[in-house]
Amino acid sequence: MTDTVTPELDRRFRDAAAAAGLLDVGFDVIESPVGPLLVAATDRGLARISYSAEPELHLEQLARAYGPRVLRSARSVASVHRQLDEYFEGRRDEFAVDLDLRGTAPFARHVLEELAHVPYGQTTTYGTLADKVGAPRAARAVGTVMNRNPIPIVLPCHRVVGANGSLTGYGGGLHVKEHLLRLEGALL
Repeated sequence: MTDTVTPELDRRFRDAAAAAGLLDVGFDVIESPVGPLLVAATDRGLARISYSAEPELHLEQLARAYGPRVLRSARSVASVHRQLDEYFEGRRDEFAVDLDLRGTAPFARHVLEELAHVPYGQTTTYGTLADKVGAPRAARAVGTVMNRNPIPIVLPCHRVVGANGSLTGYGGGLHVKEHLLRLEGALL
């Protein structure tokens, strides 16, 4: 005899686990104009947005960073999902979410905190960010932090360009960086 769980029962189980605070990390894959995004959150806040939306690529890393109870749960990321939808629809220019940057090195955390202040529709450079964190010769190190940004879009590394204004590398691909900057009106 085989017992199967209906999708409705599975969803209710996941929602109940999230509501009861039994998850270390809840995640979901959401559709966006730039492709599917894996979004993960803890009880402290948004922990991850990834352009590599295959959950299997992230489960072990999320469990190591935040705890072993990792479960797909749309409820856990519903607020972020709504805000991302509003952003992509041009109805939101800043995010109102707590962030969970546990495990981020102090220099990287400082850079990401400064990055969060780059306004919608504007760009900055790696060198400018390095100056703002008190490390004027660390533009390359800032570039590495941008490359490893665990929460792109919300922490807007797409707004960081080369010293000459050129679009440089981006985890989601340069076409995504260009799309986001056009959406915000930073590129014509």
